[in-house]
Amino acid sequence: MSNKMWGGRFGEGPDAIMEEINVSIDVDRHLYAQDIAASKAHAAMLSAQGIITASDAKNIARGLDTILSEIDKGSFDFKRALEDIHMNVESRLGELIGPASGRLHTARSRNDQVATDFRLYVRDTIDEIDASLAAFQHALVTRALEHAGTVMPGFTHLQTAQPVTFGHHLLAYVEMAARDRGRFADARKRLNESPLGAAALAGTSFPIDRNATAKALGFIRPMANSLDAVSDRDFVLETLAAATIASVHLSRFAEEIVIWTSPLVGLVRLSDKFTSGSSIMPQKRNPDAAELVRAKTGRVIGALTGLLIVMKGLPLAYQKDMQEDKQGAMEAFGALSLAVRAMTGMVLDIVPDEAKMKAAAGEGYATATDLADWLVRTLKMPFRDAHHVTGRIVGAASGQGVPLHELPLKDMQAIEPKITREALSVLSVEASVKSRVSYGGTAPKNVAAQAKAWLKRLEKQRKLG
Repeated sequence: MSNKMWGGRFGEGPDAIMEEINVSIDVDRHLYAQDIAASKAHAAMLSAQGIITASDAKNIARGLDTILSEIDKGSFDFKRALEDIHMNVESRLGELIGPASGRLHTARSRNDQVATDFRLYVRDTIDEIDASLAAFQHALVTRALEHAGTVMPGFTHLQTAQPVTFGHHLLAYVEMAARDRGRFADARKRLNESPLGAAALAGTSFPIDRNATAKALGFIRPMANSLDAVSDRDFVLETLAAATIASVHLSRFAEEIVIWTSPLVGLVRLSDKFTSGSSIMPQKRNPDAAELVRAKTGRVIGALTGLLIVMKGLPLAYQKDMQEDKQGAMEAFGALSLAVRAMTGMVLDIVPDEAKMKAAAGEGYATATDLADWLVRTLKMPFRDAHHVTGRIVGAASGQGVPLHELPLKDMQAIEPKITREALSVLSVEASVKSRVSYGGTAPKNVAAQAKAWLKRLEKQRKLG
C-alpha cells in the first residue's frame, strides 16, 4: 500500500529496502519542538490571511499542543512507516482533530518545512553552545586570576622556550573561546532568515504572509529566493565549521593536559573526578576525559567534511541527499557540547604543581633571551650581536652543567668583558616574567588586569543575555 500522505500517484507500496533507506524519523524526531512551533506559526498565518478558518486554526493549534505534550512525556508513538517527523505529527493531528488537520499543509511543502525546522534547531544549538563556552571562559578566567603569578615554562616546538605564567597560558584559551563564540554568533546571524513559505521550490499561489511567520518564529526576515530557501545548507556547514575550530581548540588544550599530567612531566594533577584507572595496573591514573575530548574532535571534523561532500554536487533545488544533513551535524554538536562541559570541569579541577612548574621554567636556559635583551638595553649592543654573545654564554653554562644564573660572572666576562653583575638580576624566572610588560605579555600584573577585565566582560554579556 502506498503512503496515504503522498501516495495518490502510486499504485503499490515501496519495497522494504526502499522504506529503510528512505526513513528519517530516527534522526529528525529530534526536531519535534521546532516542527510543531513552525506548524503553529504557519496555521496562525493561514487563518490571519483567510486561507483557513479561525476555527480550524484553533483546533490545529490545540492538537499540536497535545502532540508536543505527548512527545515531551514520552507517550507519542513514532511510526517508521510515516517516514519523518512532519508526517508523524500530521498523522497524529488527524487522529486528534479529524479532517481539519489536512488544511495545515496548505501553502507549504516538506521542503520548506524541514529547512525551517533545522534552522530553528541549529539556532537553538548555537545558543546552547554559546552558553557553554561562556561558562568555559569564566572557569578559565577564574583560575587565571588565581594563578596570575604562577610561573611555568612556555614552549615552542614542545621545547622549553621562555618562562610564562599559568594564568597567562589559561587566558590564551579564553581568547580562542571568544573567537569561537564570535564565529557561532556570525553563523547565527546569517542563518536567521525563514524558509517557510517557499513551499516545494517555487513559492505558492496562496496569499501567504511570510513576514508574519518569520516574525513569529524569531527570524529577522523571510529568505528572498524560494529556490535558495529550500536547498541551502550553508547554515549547517558554517555552524559545523565554527564547531570544528572550537573542537580543535579544545583538543589542543586536552593534549596539553595529557602531557602535563604524565609522571614524566608532572606539571599538573587531575582528581578522581576526571581520571580513570586501569583494569590490570592498580597504580594508573589516566586522563581519560582529556583524551576523549581530543578524540571527539574527529567526529566534528568528520561531520563537516561529510556534509560538504553531500552538498558539493547537488543542483537546485531540494534533493533527497539533503536528508543526510542532520545526523552527523546533531552528533557533532552533541560531541562539542559535551567536550566543552568536560573541559570546563577539568579547568576547575586541575591543580598545578607550582614548585615543579617553577623549576621546569628555568630549565633549558629559558632566560637566555632576557640576557640578550639586557645586552641590547644596557650595552647598546645590536640584537644580532647580543644573540650571538648569549649563545656562547649558554654554551659555556651547558659545558659546565650549570643553570645560566649560576654561571660565574668571570666566565661570562671572558666572552663579553662589559657584562656586569647587574646582568645576573634578569636571569631568574620571576624577573623574566615580571619584565614582560608589553600589551598581551605574561607579566603577572598584565595577567591579573586581563583576567579582571574578562570577568567584567563576561558578566556584562551574561546580563545582556
